[in-house]
Amino acid sequence: MNVQTFSALAEPNRLAIVDLLLDEPLPVGEIAGKLNLNQPQTSKHLRVLSEAGLVEVQPLANRRIYKLRPEPLQEMDKWLDSYR
Repeated sequence: MNVQTFSALAEPNRLAIVDLLLDEPLPVGEIAGKLNLNQPQTSKHLRVLSEAGLVEVQPLANRRIYKLRPEPLQEMDKWLDSYR
């Protein structure tokens, strides 16, 4: 189990971002607006999530669209399953 995944998800704003991205990929500005965060702060949180492998970014013109990567969450689920 990757400790970086837990560390990234331990921050409430990053967990809220992951919750938002469950529904659909979103651009930074939309994530910031939905969570009442400023864009630079949102970008920092997204960078941490990206470094942990939880999200990936897709450039689209001048926007950056973020979406969840299922693999780290599946790995976490598998690890948690050993405790069930």
